[in-house]
Amino acid sequence: MSVAEPTARPPVVAGMFYPRSALECRQAVEDMFRHALPPVAGSWIGALVPHAGWICSGQVAADAVASMKAANPAPDLILIFGAVHTVGGVSYGALDDHASWETPLGEVPLAQEISNELARRVLLLRYDQRVHRRDHAIEVQLPLIRYAWEQTPILPIAVPPIQQAAEIGRQTAAALKAMDVHAIYFASSDLTHYGPDYGIDIAGEGESALQWARQNDRRLLEKIGQLQADDVVPETQENYNACGGGAIAALLGACLELGAKTAHLLRHTNSYEVLSRTLGRQRADNFVGYAAALVG
Repeated sequence: MSVAEPTARPPVVAGMFYPRSALECRQAVEDMFRHALPPVAGSWIGALVPHAGWICSGQVAADAVASMKAANPAPDLILIFGAVHTVGGVSYGALDDHASWETPLGEVPLAQEISNELARRVLLLRYDQRVHRRDHAIEVQLPLIRYAWEQTPILPIAVPPIQQAAEIGRQTAAALKAMDVHAIYFASSDLTHYGPDYGIDIAGEGESALQWARQNDRRLLEKIGQLQADDVVPETQENYNACGGGAIAALLGACLELGAKTAHLLRHTNSYEVLSRTLGRQRADNFVGYAAALVG
């Protein structure tokens, strides 16, 4: 029986989380980069980026991508650790076997040979297209990445919040280093989801809710700042302060394997603050936290 040729993964949240048309998407990306924070000098090899709709978190993600681009103008590979939203029971890092991912700005190629080699070398990785098929965590980053690095291939790995998440990052980075692949790393995760819509309304609404959620985020951000890779998943499971705890742990594990010594928080905000600035004052009852951070 013949094996089907790899195909392109179509976008699933274009037109919802970000513009569907090429023109509108490019204009939005260019605007975000135009307003990005000045790149922070450093030998950055990894970054945390949020993955909500661009109206809420796109600028935060662009801030991180801008600094990563300045530090890494021509990497061999862009590896994105993503949250797992749509499939349960995943106990490994999920690779994707599409040939490319479509975006409004053009297709982004997957590094298939590198991915195949990682699947052979890292026992904690396996192919599972189900995990990527409907998930937005990695997809919403790709127009930004496509714009910043043009045709640099990507390697998406969805990482659930499991005990071995940091080890997935360590082993992946070690394997790529042994293969002489210059990779940079992203983790796609939002922070605290607060409000009755998310099942957490311990502090009511308004300023007390905002303060509680900010502090809940800071507990996790402190661990990121201290590069405590193995503490991230327990923290997020106990306090529900990230939907991509596994992705964050994998990012830190990978960066530590490559000698990272520091982390820098670029921006910490939430959907209430962002929408209040852009659309007018909002009701502070349901909102989500976002952060951009660099590791190197």
